[in-house]
Amino acid sequence: MQCQTIQPGVECNFWKKSGCTFVGNSCHNVVEACEGCERIVDSSIGPVCTSYPAPEKKWTGGLCNFATHQKVEIENIQQKINPLKASKRAAGR
Repeated sequence: MQCQTIQPGVECNFWKKSGCTFVGNSCHNVVEACEGCERIVDSSIGPVCTSYPAPEKKWTGGLCNFATHQKVEIENIQQKINPLKASKRAAGR
């Protein structure tokens, strides 16, 4: 359904027939960590996230999974394998 309060005409997952079902009945403003994200839009209450109504909660555990301006680097560590054990495992199959 479409939001009727702070972003009229925008698709909203929290808008039901009874109105906004999110806590506080409104989206919250973005936090500093959100600056530069592509999901930020201006609304009647200021900048808000189009993907999540409470951005400050998404950043409490570290990186927001909706953030488009920050990337997670995965470290690939090569583990040393004992060649003798590897050959015994392969022979046992």
